[in-house]
Amino acid sequence: MNFGRGGPSVVVLNVGGTRYSFAREVLKDFPLRRVSRLHGCLSEQDVLEVCDDYDRERNEYFFDRHAEAFGFIMLYVRYGHLRFVPHMCELSFYNEMIYWGLECSHLDYCCQRRLDDRMSDTYTFYSAEDLQAEPAGGWSTGSSTSSSKSSCHHPPGRGEGADQGSSHAAPPPGGEEKKWLERMRRTFEEPTSSVAAQILATVSVVFVIVSMVVLCASTTPEWRAAENRSMEEQSRYTADSVREPSGIIEAVCIGWFTAECIVRFIISKDKCEFVKRPLNIIDLLAITPYYISVLMTVFTGENSQLQRAGVTLRVLRMMRIFWVIKLARHFIGLQTLGLTLKRCYREMVMLLVFVCVAMAIFSALSQLLEHGLNLGKPNEGYSSIPAACWWVIISMTTVGYGDVCPITIPGRILGGICVVSGIVLLALPITFIYHSFVQCYHELKFRSARYGRSLSAEFLN
Repeated sequence: MNFGRGGPSVVVLNVGGTRYSFAREVLKDFPLRRVSRLHGCLSEQDVLEVCDDYDRERNEYFFDRHAEAFGFIMLYVRYGHLRFVPHMCELSFYNEMIYWGLECSHLDYCCQRRLDDRMSDTYTFYSAEDLQAEPAGGWSTGSSTSSSKSSCHHPPGRGEGADQGSSHAAPPPGGEEKKWLERMRRTFEEPTSSVAAQILATVSVVFVIVSMVVLCASTTPEWRAAENRSMEEQSRYTADSVREPSGIIEAVCIGWFTAECIVRFIISKDKCEFVKRPLNIIDLLAITPYYISVLMTVFTGENSQLQRAGVTLRVLRMMRIFWVIKLARHFIGLQTLGLTLKRCYREMVMLLVFVCVAMAIFSALSQLLEHGLNLGKPNEGYSSIPAACWWVIISMTTVGYGDVCPITIPGRILGGICVVSGIVLLALPITFIYHSFVQCYHELKFRSARYGRSLSAEFLN
């Protein structure tokens, strides 16, 4: 066990049944971190933390890992080029790389791209801690000698006796209650986690759609004429309005959303974290205006001067449009959009900076050429720099309403430059946002598929 002067001169590594011999001096600076750690081992316990077994007589170290993958890793040690093993999963080979102390950057560029694509498809990432804790028996492809020696050393609590003891152990106190709460959380938070979750999500979506249809229909003149109410009266919650069909539907929808929000708050693990979540904040913004409007009507009366503030009540009523964002709980597309915006806020800020800088430059120049120099008849659409900003933004985004346009030759030349510049400036950050959108979509799709598999198991059971 001692690599000092009196130690053995040759060290043998047995990886999956394939033996490799090294001089003891080589281990100290060996490129693979796991192998180089053997040089500092002073006891058998230290050795068994690095490898699976050790033969003291032959000074042989056993690693129950993939033999062919280690052969390719040894080619990297010798020649400096690391490529994937043909017909082997990229993630499995990456698993082996991390076990031996290599990283993704050690791969050749073509293989790095393959690994990135594979990770994007499956959203599977490995950490060194997980791999060290993972039993290595699944990689055994070597001789029976390696397998038999590996089976002689079981970490505490990992052997058969521990498994048998745990199977007869009594359930911890409160375990059933925690299990029930966790199931309730998954039912409300993950629509694909169970049949009950899908039913609950379907009912919630129906309520959102009905409330949006009623909100849109209530703004039409035909709807108000049928209920004999004006736009200002439409914003009030009186006793008569509650008895009308639209009031009944709105009250039922609000009751459902309120009950759902209260239940989700009660079963949440961290109440503070629950309040901070964006979707929960949106729920509060969508529910609260209804109760505020009702309280204003109850406490101020229908003919009070405060009731004349119909604009405020209409704004509060229109905030129900936030209910549409509740659909993000049930559709991957909206979740992907929100997650992309959250991760790409730097790129979004950079995009806004590009647009603002270009807007400041082109609006000042266009105002000068179209109105400030008096080259011809002043163009009133460019009477000021803020007014010219409207023309710049619709030109850079290639919308071009045509309500404002340059009439002088220098102004038209500037307009062409503005359009081309807008295309280039807007396209630069879009690439980063697009790749982040694809990554977020794969992540959420993988999570949805994982819960879908548990849902299939629930159907079978």
